[in-house]
Amino acid sequence: MEILFLAILVLIMATALGSGYPVAFALPGAAIITIGLAAGSGLLFAGSTDAYFHSGGPQQWLSAGVTNLRGVYWEVERDTLIAIPLFIFMGIMLQRSKIAEDLLVTMAHLFGPVPGGLGISVVFVGALLAATTGIVGATVVAMGLISLPAMLRNNYSPSLATGTIAASGTLGQIIPPSIVLIILADQLASATDQASTARKALYKEATGELSMPSVFDVASTSAGEMFLGAFIPGLVLVGLYMLYILIFAIIRPSSAPAVKYAGKFNGAFWANVALTLIPPLALIFLVLGSIIAGIATVNQAGAIGAAGAMIMAGYRLAAGRKTTYVPAIIALVSLGVIAFCLSTYEMNIKGMQTSQDRLGVMIGLAASAALIVSLIWSGWRTLKIENTLHGVMLETAKTTSLVFIILLGAAMLTAAFRAFGGEELVREFLNSLPGGFWTQFIIVMAVIFVLGFFLDFIEIAVVVVPIVAPILLADPEANITAVWLGVMIGLNIQTSFLTPPFGFALFYLRGVAPAAVKTVQMYKGVIAFICLQLLALGIVGFYPPLVNYLPNRVSYLSDTSPPPRNPKLQYCMEEYVAGLLADGNGTVVKTLQTAQGLDLSVLPKKMGSAVKKGIDGGEEALASLQAAFVAETAVEAAQAEYRPKLRLVRGLEKKIRHEQELLDTAKTMLGRVQGDNAAAKSRLEGEIAAAQSSIDALKAQIPAEWEETHTTFAKLTKAEDDARNNYRRKADASYEAAFEALEAMNGTEAFIALEQDLRDLRATIETGAPDETHELVNEMSRKFSDIEATDDVKSALSKARRKLKSKSPDVPEALKEYDKAIKAYESGKVWRAKAETELRAGLTTYLDGIRTTLGTRVQPKLDRPQALYLASCSAHHRDISLNF
Repeated sequence: MEILFLAILVLIMATALGSGYPVAFALPGAAIITIGLAAGSGLLFAGSTDAYFHSGGPQQWLSAGVTNLRGVYWEVERDTLIAIPLFIFMGIMLQRSKIAEDLLVTMAHLFGPVPGGLGISVVFVGALLAATTGIVGATVVAMGLISLPAMLRNNYSPSLATGTIAASGTLGQIIPPSIVLIILADQLASATDQASTARKALYKEATGELSMPSVFDVASTSAGEMFLGAFIPGLVLVGLYMLYILIFAIIRPSSAPAVKYAGKFNGAFWANVALTLIPPLALIFLVLGSIIAGIATVNQAGAIGAAGAMIMAGYRLAAGRKTTYVPAIIALVSLGVIAFCLSTYEMNIKGMQTSQDRLGVMIGLAASAALIVSLIWSGWRTLKIENTLHGVMLETAKTTSLVFIILLGAAMLTAAFRAFGGEELVREFLNSLPGGFWTQFIIVMAVIFVLGFFLDFIEIAVVVVPIVAPILLADPEANITAVWLGVMIGLNIQTSFLTPPFGFALFYLRGVAPAAVKTVQMYKGVIAFICLQLLALGIVGFYPPLVNYLPNRVSYLSDTSPPPRNPKLQYCMEEYVAGLLADGNGTVVKTLQTAQGLDLSVLPKKMGSAVKKGIDGGEEALASLQAAFVAETAVEAAQAEYRPKLRLVRGLEKKIRHEQELLDTAKTMLGRVQGDNAAAKSRLEGEIAAAQSSIDALKAQIPAEWEETHTTFAKLTKAEDDARNNYRRKADASYEAAFEALEAMNGTEAFIALEQDLRDLRATIETGAPDETHELVNEMSRKFSDIEATDDVKSALSKARRKLKSKSPDVPEALKEYDKAIKAYESGKVWRAKAETELRAGLTTYLDGIRTTLGTRVQPKLDRPQALYLASCSAHHRDISLNF
């Protein structure tokens, strides 16, 4: 019965959407009606409102929907969602202030003489507007009003002209900043949590281990990472569009002729190009650059974009006045002064110490005030000139409300979908498909592509993604990243604006296109661009680094980069080290051999032993690393035979778990049957027998040699893991022990500086009051705590302090411990002096020689070559299914 009500839920929703009923009410309405029908039917026919729900009852799922609604409401405070109205405001402001129109006209003049130049200029401007607005409707309408008449007037094919405009207008869906990417990032953040839980459960069931290593976990994503991930695919799509138009113009010049510019390419022309092009490019740089550089979060970058758009609109709307550019100039000067102050002075008010710091803060405050003045001035202009600001705010409020209301409705619909087992039904269907992850992925992408014929991108993102994303992300075979999946879905959703019969870009263009352009011609024109979008989808799917590399690069080069010890980096880090060792012509081995000749007897016994053990372990670390790669080769050789058996057995085990759930449910229901309801008991007993029979049959299909095969392969993977772990331990020790010894030598000056204070402490202990003296002894112990290799001094002082602090202070015993501290100090002076002259140079050379190889993991952060290599290496998806 659950499937029946699931079908009713989908039918009600589809009927409501097809009839033109508002999406915001169709989604939650379908959920509430279906849950009510299921509860009423259960009460009427089965005596329980819970009878026809997959689990729980109507109260639970209505409460879950309400909880989801409240959760989405409060999520407005999150970066991923608060950026939406800011970017919408930025886009509508640039469109209403005619900056988009200026771009189109100027670029048409610039590219016109090239074959297909008008079409290429439309694509170029579409990309610029996408990077500054992201509003499809506004972009298509603007370009349709300005470019389409010019293209038709110059004998462009109507199909090519309309297809180019419609496709270029949709670039805002994938080129950041994009509303689609923000919504996808928000949905995928929740999906990764579910996927992580599912993968951990899969690991536990497959291996019997209680916890899964973090290296196998699913990484989440953010709007900033989505922006970075979509940047290169967006450029790929732009390049494909331009290349297609150029080739089309060369093959059929009569359908896309070159258009000569009537004016002259003089200084005035190029000045106009610069004035038109530079401000939008600067805004793109500020918005995306601030995110990429880690200076601003996504919502902060949205605020930068909104403010920049208002300043640009201020001078565009007031063109021709004496003070046209004054607010913009004030803003630019203010930003320059603020940047100078931030780089020159301590701008933290609480951290001010000198008069220079106070001067910097005062200058910064003055510049901030000037920036506010420029914003208010520009805002006043946009409000008074053609009432532009009022219209922009109204459109922003409408569009934002639409987005958030659909998010709320989708939360309710998702709760109902799960109530009737829809999520598990989808999961079982996808998991049952032959071919593993890629079959699942292709099916999902095909479904999203078809849904794009009928649904808007928001409905697809908030209804479909939460259901399918956890399933795809949890699969260890492909081990895809959330940002890659998000960009792939974003590219796919983009086609929803072009595909007939409900392509929104086609509707927008139809509304402004002349009657001479037939709708059939528009449909014909977008076919080539839909194919190009699918080609881009295939390129990005085939080569994941196009998406993953840039987020990785920015993350690994940032101040908050993961430490070199991060478990997820180790596989690539070891490849990096192996490459350096291969290119080093045995330099590291020579460094180790030279270090083995150092006289470590000058160091304290424990320290010298640790350093010697570390140096001696260096060669063992190199051998272990080599052994790890040999073991990896053995695993790769064995997996061709092992993988099909693994898939077979894990698939059977999955079916067994499903049948076991049915068996347990039937047993539970049988225990709840009351009275002499023989028919119900007989039905449930039959279900129990059928489930048990299925379990037995499935177990019989598991190959008899499976345990032996699995054990043999597990030994191979264990040998690789053991070699890698041994390498990591020995490599870390080879650097850490010597580094700690060198750090101790670096503290010699501070150690010597404490001598007089330490010696003066005797008189204080002898003559002072014990309840006061023990604090002075403790303070001296803390001073030595800041210096490496002073444990013996600290220990003696601590014992002396305890003797003085006890209920019966024992000054003579305290002095004995103090004398031990003096003795330890004298010993420290001796070995430090010898080490300084006899050992420092050798240890320094040793550490410098292994820092980027054996010592990589223990460094405080990645250096640039390491970060760049790891960004490239980890951008590829690595199959980890053999560990499950």
